[in-house]
Amino acid sequence: MSGTAPWWRSAVIYQVYIRSFADGNGDGVGDIAGIRSRLPYLKSLGIDAIWINPWYKSPMADHGYDVADYREIDPLFGTLAEAEQLIEEAHRHGIRVIPDIVPNHTSDRHAWFQTALAAGPGSPERERYIFRPGRGPDGAEPPNDWVSCFGGPAWTRLPDGDWYLHLFAPEQPDLNWEHPEVRAEFESVLRFWFSRGVDGFRIDVAHGLVKDPELPDLPPRPEPARLGPLVSRDPAREQPRQHVDHPHWDRDEVHDIYRAWRKVADEFPGDRSFVAEAWADTPERLAAYVRHDGLHTAFNFDFLMASWNAKDLRAVIDDSLAMLGAVGAPATWVLSNHDVVRHPSRYGRGAVKQWVANEPYRPEGPLDLELGTRRARAAALLMLALPGGAYIYQGEELGLPEVEDLPEAVLQDPIWERSGHSDRGRDGCRVPLPWTGHSAPFGFSPEDAAAAPWLPQPASWGKRSAAAQSGDETSMLELYRTALRLRRAHPALGDSSLTWLDAPTGVLTFRREPGFIAAVNLASTPYRLPDHTTVLLASGTVEGGLLAPDEAVWLAV
Repeated sequence: MSGTAPWWRSAVIYQVYIRSFADGNGDGVGDIAGIRSRLPYLKSLGIDAIWINPWYKSPMADHGYDVADYREIDPLFGTLAEAEQLIEEAHRHGIRVIPDIVPNHTSDRHAWFQTALAAGPGSPERERYIFRPGRGPDGAEPPNDWVSCFGGPAWTRLPDGDWYLHLFAPEQPDLNWEHPEVRAEFESVLRFWFSRGVDGFRIDVAHGLVKDPELPDLPPRPEPARLGPLVSRDPAREQPRQHVDHPHWDRDEVHDIYRAWRKVADEFPGDRSFVAEAWADTPERLAAYVRHDGLHTAFNFDFLMASWNAKDLRAVIDDSLAMLGAVGAPATWVLSNHDVVRHPSRYGRGAVKQWVANEPYRPEGPLDLELGTRRARAAALLMLALPGGAYIYQGEELGLPEVEDLPEAVLQDPIWERSGHSDRGRDGCRVPLPWTGHSAPFGFSPEDAAAAPWLPQPASWGKRSAAAQSGDETSMLELYRTALRLRRAHPALGDSSLTWLDAPTGVLTFRREPGFIAAVNLASTPYRLPDHTTVLLASGTVEGGLLAPDEAVWLAV
C-alpha cells in the first residue's frame, strides 16, 4: 500500500458497538473503560481505526442514537475526560478513532426540542425542527403519509395541536436542515471533537437530512425500508436500477451540507475524514456523496446486500469501482454492522436470497451455521482483497452468528414495540462479545460484576471467545489476523485496481499487481487454481491445487 495516500483510502476500520464490546465497570453495559482495556487486542488484530457508535448523553430510547447533548459523554459509558484518554491511548497504539455523529434528529430531551415544546406553535424555536399543523378540518390527521423506519406513523401530535416529524422513534424528532442555526451548530460540534483529536466521523442516516419542503405524500411505490430509500430494481429480470425521487431520502440538496463539512475537516491536520451511512438506490447516487469536495467515503451496502452468487457479487464490485473511481473516491466494503443480520447467518441458508433496501431482510429456511461460517471465511478474504477500504463489525472476526432465539422478554430494540411485535429488530446482532471463559459473561464484564450483560449471551459462545480462538490456526480470529497482516504488508493490496481473470461460472478470480491473485469458489464443484508460486492464505484447506466450494484463497504469482 502506498505510504503517501491518505490513510482512509485503504483503511480497515473496526466497528465498536459500545454497549456490547466490553464492560469495564460491571453494570452489564459496555463502556469507554472497556474499550480502553481491549486496545491491545485491537492492535493485535491489525486494524487501522475504530468507529464507535454514539457515546453522547442520551436517554437511550434508541441506544444512543437519540442524542441530548453532542458535547457530553453519557454517564452510562463514561466521561468526556475518559473519551479524551481513549483517543490518546488509541493513537499510541497506532489506532485512529472515528465516533458516530447523528445529524438527522436529536433526542426529544435535547435542549432545543424542550425549548420548542415550551414556546408553542408558530414560534421561532420550533423552526429548528419540522413542526406542521395536521390535515383535516380539526387538524387531527398527520401532515402527510410518511412512515417511521421503526414502524408506525412518522408524525406525533402534541397537546397544542402541532405535529412533529420523526422518521425514527417519537423520541427522535427530525431537525430542519434548512435552518442556519442547525447547520452552524453541527459545524461547531465537528470542531469540538476534531480539536480533541478524533480522526473523522461516521455519519448516521447521511442520506436523510434534507426533506422536500412541500412535504408531499410518498410516491405510489413500495414504502422505504427501515434504513434505506426506495429501490426500483427487479433482480429476477436484472433490469438496471433507476433513481426514484423520494421526499426525504437522498435528495440532491444534502450535498451542500457535506461540502461545508468537508471544509471543516480540512481545517484540521492529519487527513480527518468522513464515512457516510448513505443508502442510495444506484451506484451513481452513492458516488455523489464522495465527490472531491464532499465526503471521503461511504459504506457499500450493495456489497453487504448481495446474495452469495458470483454473478451478483461481480456486478456489485464492478459497478462500485467504476462509479466511485469516476469521482476519485475509494470503495469501502462491509459485510455486517449493528443494524443487519450477521452475515454467517445470512449466508447459512440453502439459498441466499437477493436483499434489496426497500424491504427488511428476513432469513428463509433453517440455518446451517457450518455452511454460513465457511462462506463467511471466504467472504472475509474476498472483501479484504478488494481495492479500497473495509469495515469489520465487532465479533465478525470471531465468527459470531446472529442470535435468533433471544427471548421476547429481553428484546430492547424500539423496532420490536413499534412494529407491534412483528419485527424482532436488531438485538440479535448486538449481543455482548465473548472474550474468555466457559460461562456468561465470558469476560465481557469483570468477574465480580453486579449485573448480567444487557442482552443474554448464548451458552455455546465460550468456544467462540477471543481467548479460545487465539493461537488456533483454524479459527476465524486467526484467519482475520493473518489476512490483515498480509494486507498491510503486501504491496498489491489496499487502494489500487484489479483485473478479472477467466474462470468457470460461479468462480471469482482477479489479479492485483504486483503478483497477487484472489480466487473465491461460489460454485458447487472444486475449482483448479491458476498457476502460482505460493498459497499465501486460504479460508479452508487447499489440496491438489483445487479450491473447494464456498472457499477462497490468496495466491502469490
